[in-house]
Amino acid sequence: MDATFTAEQEEIRRTLRELLLKRCGPEEVRTAVQGEAGYDSALWETLAQQLGLPGLAFPEAYGGVGCSVTEQALASEELGRSLAPSPLLATAVLGAPLLLALGSEDQRAALLPRIASGELTAALAVPGASLTTALGLTGDNRGDWAGGGRAGGVQARRTDDGWRLYGQADQVLDGHSAGLLLVAAHTGGFARSRTLLFLVRDSLGRDGSGGSAGVTRIRLTSLDETRSQARIQLRDVEAELLGEEDESSDVAGALASVGDSAAAVLAAEAVGAADRVLERTVEYVKQREQFGRAIGSFQAVKHRLADLYVQVQAARSAAYYAAWATGAGEERVGGLALAQALEALRITSSEAVQLHGGIGFTWEHEAHLYFKRAAGDELLFGPVHRLREHAADAARLFGGGEVAV
Repeated sequence: MDATFTAEQEEIRRTLRELLLKRCGPEEVRTAVQGEAGYDSALWETLAQQLGLPGLAFPEAYGGVGCSVTEQALASEELGRSLAPSPLLATAVLGAPLLLALGSEDQRAALLPRIASGELTAALAVPGASLTTALGLTGDNRGDWAGGGRAGGVQARRTDDGWRLYGQADQVLDGHSAGLLLVAAHTGGFARSRTLLFLVRDSLGRDGSGGSAGVTRIRLTSLDETRSQARIQLRDVEAELLGEEDESSDVAGALASVGDSAAAVLAAEAVGAADRVLERTVEYVKQREQFGRAIGSFQAVKHRLADLYVQVQAARSAAYYAAWATGAGEERVGGLALAQALEALRITSSEAVQLHGGIGFTWEHEAHLYFKRAAGDELLFGPVHRLREHAADAARLFGGGEVAV
């Protein structure tokens, strides 16, 4: 592994940071999340058409840039610094890689160029609150999380005209605004129980309403407003199978692979957020005075900040390695990096609220936004102890029945 970044990678970071400093400050973030889309559409257009962010890790044959997970992680680190709300995670990190892995050539050719250009956004819809399980981050994703032949979840039924979907998916990232839904559904009953992925195309009308018959979208009130979530209800919805009807299609394996790379990208994003909130805290303690001197001059405060710095840098190293290793084909590294990054963000944002004093938890200050991102991401993709537990189980760390103390 070469630990240095190339000139192109450094340029990605520099360009994004300059753009986001100008157009994505705390007030702009608050305004964007209150909009119908949940993000700044003009900023997303700039990120997509001028910087090529949605197609950064796509093959050039489908309109992408042809970069790797490393470049995607570096871009996400900058987005994390500003908590920029965007459909990048749902579209380019979760949805598009599944299209690449499982989609037919016709599906890839029709959808990926539109995603790369920013014209089309996508969302991965899994039953209930099973996102982290479906991605194989906190447990085996070959279980019955998609419905298992019982009532509940999302069921797929074959008809003369194709496939029809029934059921409900919660915690769908950017599900209220995505133009394409990738829905995980159970099919086959008890005898041939399988989980397959289906496409619900143009499920949102161009005017922002309507869309495919039978699809109901409910935007949820979430702890972290910068990470929009929706509940998707499917009632006899026409759908298209992702890929070919092949019994050997490994949907669970594809989901786990995407989960690993997504975890590396999320780890980098969390590191960016932790780094930024630490910077702001250091700036503040140099200015806030008690007993006639800046609180940053007190040894106890210095020690706390030094510990945070070490934790953030360790998480950054883990995130960078995970991004490189995932791109190189190494498996099951993203979850551990994500656990370390989420822990670093939680501790750093908590300390930021404390060290900012009374202003730290008010709406007027941005510290609470980072604290909510830390808590929200643990609810969506964690918790930290389960990420580590699953990684240990997968590595057979305690295969002899031993228990860590």
